[in-house]
Amino acid sequence: MSVLDPTRLTAIDIHTHAEVSSSGHGDALGKDLHRASGSYFGIEGERRPTLEQIADHYRERNMACVVFPVDTESTSGLAAVANEEVAEAAAAHPDVLIPFASVDPAKGARGARQVRRLVEEYGVKGFKFHPNLQEFFPNDRSAYVLYEAIRDSGAIALFHTGQTGIGAGVPGGGGIRLKYSNPLAVDDVAVDFPGMPIVLAHPSFPWQEEALSMAVHKPEVHIDLSGWSPKYFPPLLVHYANSLLQDKVLFGSDYPVLTPDRWLAAFDQLDIKPEVRPKILKDNAARLLGLDGPKEA
Repeated sequence: MSVLDPTRLTAIDIHTHAEVSSSGHGDALGKDLHRASGSYFGIEGERRPTLEQIADHYRERNMACVVFPVDTESTSGLAAVANEEVAEAAAAHPDVLIPFASVDPAKGARGARQVRRLVEEYGVKGFKFHPNLQEFFPNDRSAYVLYEAIRDSGAIALFHTGQTGIGAGVPGGGGIRLKYSNPLAVDDVAVDFPGMPIVLAHPSFPWQEEALSMAVHKPEVHIDLSGWSPKYFPPLLVHYANSLLQDKVLFGSDYPVLTPDRWLAAFDQLDIKPEVRPKILKDNAARLLGLDGPKEA
Protein backbone atom coordinates (compact mmCIF):
# COMPACT_ATOMS: atom_id res chain seq x y z
CA MET A 1 0.00 0.00 0.00
CA SER A 2 1.43 3.37 -1.00
CA VAL A 3 1.93 6.23 1.44
CA LEU A 4 -0.32 9.26 1.16
CA ASP A 5 0.93 11.57 -1.58
CA PRO A 6 -1.05 14.84 -1.68
CA THR A 7 0.22 15.70 -5.15
CA ARG A 8 -1.77 12.74 -6.53
CA LEU A 9 -5.01 13.61 -4.71
CA THR A 10 -7.92 15.68 -5.92
CA ALA A 11 -8.96 16.65 -2.39
CA ILE A 12 -8.44 16.07 1.34
CA ASP A 13 -11.60 15.79 3.42
CA ILE A 14 -10.76 17.07 6.89
CA HIS A 15 -13.92 15.77 8.60
CA THR A 16 -15.30 12.20 8.46
CA HIS A 17 -16.72 9.95 11.16
CA ALA A 18 -15.92 6.40 12.22
CA GLU A 19 -19.30 5.28 13.52
CA VAL A 20 -18.99 1.51 13.52
CA SER A 21 -16.09 -0.90 13.93
CA SER A 22 -15.32 -3.86 11.70
CA SER A 23 -16.88 -6.08 14.38
CA GLY A 24 -20.10 -4.08 14.29
CA HIS A 25 -19.80 -2.44 17.71
CA GLY A 26 -19.16 1.19 18.56
CA ASP A 27 -22.06 3.61 18.81
CA ALA A 28 -21.69 6.89 20.69
CA LEU A 29 -25.20 8.13 19.86
CA GLY A 30 -27.76 5.35 20.04
CA LYS A 31 -30.40 4.38 17.49
CA ASP A 32 -32.84 7.24 18.14
CA LEU A 33 -30.29 10.00 17.61
CA HIS A 34 -28.84 8.20 14.58
CA ARG A 35 -32.31 7.99 13.08
CA ALA A 36 -33.01 11.67 13.75
CA SER A 37 -29.63 12.71 12.31
CA GLY A 38 -30.32 10.70 9.16
CA SER A 39 -33.67 12.42 8.76
CA TYR A 40 -32.10 15.86 9.31
CA PHE A 41 -29.46 15.27 6.62
CA GLY A 42 -31.84 13.54 4.22
CA ILE A 43 -30.14 10.14 4.35
CA GLU A 44 -32.17 7.25 3.02
CA GLY A 45 -31.77 3.92 4.80
CA GLU A 46 -28.97 2.78 7.09
CA ARG A 47 -25.59 4.28 6.27
CA ARG A 48 -22.79 3.47 8.70
CA PRO A 49 -19.69 2.36 6.78
CA THR A 50 -16.82 0.55 8.43
CA LEU A 51 -13.34 2.03 8.32
CA GLU A 52 -12.41 -0.29 5.47
CA GLN A 53 -15.45 0.90 3.53
CA ILE A 54 -14.53 4.52 4.19
CA ALA A 55 -11.05 3.85 2.81
CA ASP A 56 -12.52 2.26 -0.31
CA HIS A 57 -14.96 5.14 -0.76
CA TYR A 58 -12.21 7.76 -0.75
CA ARG A 59 -9.72 5.72 -2.75
CA GLU A 60 -12.28 5.35 -5.53
CA ARG A 61 -12.47 9.16 -5.66
CA ASN A 62 -8.72 9.73 -5.47
CA MET A 63 -9.15 11.60 -2.19
CA ALA A 64 -7.85 11.27 1.35
CA CYS A 65 -9.78 11.91 4.54
CA VAL A 66 -9.28 12.65 8.21
CA VAL A 67 -11.33 10.12 10.19
CA PHE A 68 -12.22 9.99 13.89
CA PRO A 69 -14.71 8.60 16.42
CA VAL A 70 -16.42 10.75 19.07
CA ASP A 71 -15.88 9.71 22.69
CA THR A 72 -19.01 10.58 24.70
CA GLU A 73 -18.83 7.79 27.23
CA SER A 74 -19.23 10.03 30.31
CA THR A 75 -22.48 11.53 29.04
CA SER A 76 -24.01 8.82 26.85
CA GLY A 77 -22.72 5.70 28.59
CA LEU A 78 -21.98 4.35 25.10
CA ALA A 79 -18.61 3.26 23.75
CA ALA A 80 -17.37 4.79 20.49
CA VAL A 81 -15.19 3.03 17.95
CA ALA A 82 -11.82 2.61 19.65
CA ASN A 83 -9.21 5.23 18.79
CA GLU A 84 -6.71 2.42 18.35
CA GLU A 85 -8.89 0.76 15.73
CA VAL A 86 -9.12 4.01 13.78
CA ALA A 87 -5.36 4.44 13.91
CA GLU A 88 -4.74 0.82 12.90
CA ALA A 89 -7.10 1.20 9.94
CA ALA A 90 -5.21 4.32 8.88
CA ALA A 91 -1.95 2.37 9.12
CA ALA A 92 -3.48 -0.31 6.90
CA HIS A 93 -4.72 2.32 4.41
CA PRO A 94 -2.06 5.06 4.63
CA ASP A 95 -2.77 6.28 1.10
CA VAL A 96 -6.26 7.54 2.04
CA LEU A 97 -6.90 7.57 5.81
CA ILE A 98 -5.46 10.17 8.19
CA PRO A 99 -6.04 9.24 11.85
CA PHE A 100 -7.54 11.62 14.40
CA ALA A 101 -8.84 10.46 17.78
CA SER A 102 -11.35 11.56 20.39
CA VAL A 103 -10.84 11.64 24.15
CA ASP A 104 -13.70 12.67 26.44
CA PRO A 105 -12.57 15.72 28.46
CA ALA A 106 -14.15 14.12 31.54
CA LYS A 107 -11.23 11.66 31.57
CA GLY A 108 -8.86 14.38 32.79
CA ALA A 109 -5.28 13.29 33.48
CA ARG A 110 -6.07 9.75 32.35
CA GLY A 111 -7.25 11.19 29.05
CA ALA A 112 -4.07 13.24 28.73
CA ARG A 113 -2.00 10.08 29.05
CA GLN A 114 -4.17 8.53 26.36
CA VAL A 115 -3.54 11.53 24.08
CA ARG A 116 0.22 11.18 24.42
CA ARG A 117 0.12 7.43 23.83
CA LEU A 118 -2.08 7.75 20.74
CA VAL A 119 0.30 10.28 19.18
CA GLU A 120 3.52 8.52 20.14
CA GLU A 121 2.51 4.91 19.51
CA TYR A 122 -0.18 5.22 16.83
CA GLY A 123 0.73 8.36 14.89
CA VAL A 124 -2.57 10.14 15.57
CA LYS A 125 -2.45 13.67 14.13
CA GLY A 126 -5.33 15.37 15.92
CA PHE A 127 -8.24 15.14 18.35
CA LYS A 128 -11.95 15.79 17.83
CA PHE A 129 -14.07 17.46 20.53
CA HIS A 130 -17.85 17.69 20.40
CA PRO A 131 -18.85 20.09 23.20
CA ASN A 132 -22.60 19.51 22.72
CA LEU A 133 -22.34 15.74 23.12
CA GLN A 134 -19.54 15.82 25.69
CA GLU A 135 -21.38 18.56 27.62
CA PHE A 136 -18.52 20.94 28.30
CA PHE A 137 -17.48 24.44 27.36
CA PRO A 138 -14.13 24.30 25.52
CA ASN A 139 -12.67 26.95 27.83
CA ASP A 140 -13.49 24.94 30.94
CA ARG A 141 -10.20 24.63 32.80
CA SER A 142 -10.84 20.96 33.48
CA ALA A 143 -10.17 20.27 29.78
CA TYR A 144 -6.84 22.10 29.77
CA VAL A 145 -4.88 19.03 30.81
CA LEU A 146 -5.91 17.44 27.49
CA TYR A 147 -4.97 20.54 25.50
CA GLU A 148 -1.56 20.59 27.17
CA ALA A 149 -0.97 17.03 26.02
CA ILE A 150 -2.20 17.82 22.50
CA ARG A 151 0.00 20.92 22.26
CA ASP A 152 3.05 19.15 23.65
CA SER A 153 2.52 16.28 21.19
CA GLY A 154 2.32 18.63 18.21
CA ALA A 155 -1.23 17.52 17.38
CA ILE A 156 -4.32 19.43 16.19
CA ALA A 157 -7.50 20.17 18.17
CA LEU A 158 -10.75 20.11 16.17
CA PHE A 159 -13.93 21.42 17.82
CA HIS A 160 -17.51 21.02 16.68
CA THR A 161 -19.04 24.53 16.57
CA GLY A 162 -22.53 25.85 15.91
CA GLN A 163 -25.81 24.03 15.66
CA THR A 164 -25.66 20.26 15.46
CA GLY A 165 -27.84 18.00 13.35
CA ILE A 166 -27.68 15.44 16.18
CA GLY A 167 -30.90 15.69 18.14
CA ALA A 168 -32.54 18.00 15.59
CA GLY A 169 -36.28 17.39 15.49
CA VAL A 170 -36.26 15.20 18.61
CA PRO A 171 -38.29 16.53 21.58
CA GLY A 172 -35.99 18.71 23.65
CA GLY A 173 -33.30 18.23 21.02
CA GLY A 174 -32.60 14.81 22.47
CA GLY A 175 -31.23 16.55 25.57
CA ILE A 176 -28.45 18.19 23.57
CA ARG A 177 -27.71 21.81 24.52
CA LEU A 178 -26.46 24.17 21.81
CA LYS A 179 -24.89 26.61 24.26
CA TYR A 180 -21.69 24.56 24.44
CA SER A 181 -20.82 25.07 20.77
CA ASN A 182 -20.42 28.85 20.58
CA PRO A 183 -16.96 29.16 18.98
CA LEU A 184 -16.04 32.09 21.22
CA ALA A 185 -15.40 29.59 24.00
CA VAL A 186 -12.57 28.24 21.81
CA ASP A 187 -11.05 31.73 21.62
CA ASP A 188 -9.78 31.32 25.19
CA VAL A 189 -8.18 28.03 24.15
CA ALA A 190 -6.44 29.74 21.23
CA VAL A 191 -5.11 32.42 23.59
CA ASP A 192 -3.94 29.99 26.26
CA PHE A 193 -2.41 27.46 23.81
CA PRO A 194 -0.91 29.61 21.04
CA GLY A 195 1.22 26.77 19.67
CA MET A 196 -1.70 24.40 19.12
CA PRO A 197 -3.41 24.35 15.68
CA ILE A 198 -7.19 24.59 16.04
CA VAL A 199 -9.98 23.79 13.59
CA LEU A 200 -13.48 25.18 14.09
CA ALA A 201 -15.64 22.53 12.47
CA HIS A 202 -18.65 23.52 10.36
CA PRO A 203 -20.17 26.85 9.43
CA SER A 204 -20.81 28.00 13.01
CA PHE A 205 -24.51 28.95 12.76
CA PRO A 206 -25.72 31.08 14.50
CA TRP A 207 -22.24 32.32 15.46
CA GLN A 208 -20.67 32.57 12.00
CA GLU A 209 -19.25 36.06 12.51
CA GLU A 210 -17.59 35.01 15.76
CA ALA A 211 -15.84 32.12 14.01
CA LEU A 212 -14.65 34.31 11.13
CA SER A 213 -13.38 36.91 13.56
CA MET A 214 -11.38 34.32 15.47
CA ALA A 215 -9.84 32.85 12.32
CA VAL A 216 -8.76 36.31 11.20
CA HIS A 217 -7.43 37.25 14.63
CA LYS A 218 -5.74 34.02 15.73
CA PRO A 219 -3.06 32.62 13.36
CA GLU A 220 -3.57 29.02 14.51
CA VAL A 221 -7.37 28.96 14.05
CA HIS A 222 -8.82 27.37 10.88
CA ILE A 223 -12.39 26.70 9.74
CA ASP A 224 -13.66 23.51 8.12
CA LEU A 225 -16.75 23.64 5.92
CA SER A 226 -18.25 20.28 6.84
CA GLY A 227 -21.78 19.44 7.83
CA TRP A 228 -23.47 21.89 5.43
CA SER A 229 -24.08 21.71 1.73
CA PRO A 230 -22.20 24.68 0.23
CA LYS A 231 -25.46 25.93 -1.30
CA TYR A 232 -26.46 26.97 2.22
CA PHE A 233 -23.23 28.81 3.09
CA PRO A 234 -23.89 32.38 4.25
CA PRO A 235 -22.51 35.03 1.84
CA LEU A 236 -20.15 36.37 4.51
CA LEU A 237 -18.46 32.97 4.85
CA VAL A 238 -18.01 32.75 1.08
CA HIS A 239 -16.58 36.29 1.00
CA TYR A 240 -13.99 35.50 3.70
CA ALA A 241 -13.12 32.15 2.12
CA ASN A 242 -12.38 34.03 -1.11
CA SER A 243 -10.27 36.69 0.58
CA LEU A 244 -8.82 37.03 4.09
CA LEU A 245 -9.24 33.35 5.01
CA GLN A 246 -8.40 31.69 1.70
CA ASP A 247 -5.40 29.98 3.34
CA LYS A 248 -7.31 28.85 6.45
CA VAL A 249 -10.56 27.36 5.14
CA LEU A 250 -10.75 23.58 4.68
CA PHE A 251 -12.90 21.14 2.76
CA GLY A 252 -14.84 18.80 5.00
CA SER A 253 -17.92 16.74 4.23
CA ASP A 254 -19.08 15.21 7.56
CA TYR A 255 -19.23 11.78 5.87
CA PRO A 256 -21.26 9.60 6.13
CA VAL A 257 -24.08 12.10 6.83
CA LEU A 258 -22.91 14.17 3.85
CA THR A 259 -21.00 12.43 1.09
CA PRO A 260 -18.05 14.13 -0.60
CA ASP A 261 -19.91 13.76 -3.92
CA ARG A 262 -22.90 15.70 -2.64
CA TRP A 263 -20.72 18.37 -1.03
CA LEU A 264 -18.48 18.86 -4.06
CA ALA A 265 -21.40 19.06 -6.48
CA ALA A 266 -22.75 22.02 -4.53
CA PHE A 267 -19.27 23.51 -4.11
CA ASP A 268 -18.86 23.52 -7.91
CA GLN A 269 -21.76 25.98 -8.07
CA LEU A 270 -20.31 28.30 -5.42
CA ASP A 271 -18.71 31.58 -6.44
CA ILE A 272 -15.17 30.69 -5.38
CA LYS A 273 -12.18 32.14 -7.21
CA PRO A 274 -10.34 29.58 -9.40
CA GLU A 275 -7.07 30.19 -7.56
CA VAL A 276 -8.76 29.64 -4.18
CA ARG A 277 -10.53 26.36 -4.98
CA PRO A 278 -7.43 24.12 -4.77
CA LYS A 279 -6.48 25.77 -1.48
CA ILE A 280 -9.82 24.89 0.09
CA LEU A 281 -10.01 21.41 -1.42
CA LYS A 282 -6.49 20.23 -0.65
CA ASP A 283 -3.60 22.64 -0.20
CA ASN A 284 -4.62 24.18 3.13
CA ALA A 285 -5.27 20.77 4.68
CA ALA A 286 -1.99 19.37 3.36
CA ARG A 287 -0.11 22.22 5.00
CA LEU A 288 -2.02 21.98 8.30
CA LEU A 289 -1.49 18.22 8.48
CA GLY A 290 2.19 18.47 7.60
CA LEU A 291 1.76 16.61 4.32
CA ASP A 292 3.21 19.30 2.06
CA GLY A 293 6.87 18.42 2.65
CA PRO A 294 9.46 19.58 5.19
CA LYS A 295 9.27 23.11 6.50
CA GLU A 296 12.09 25.55 5.74
CA ALA A 297 14.47 26.22 8.56
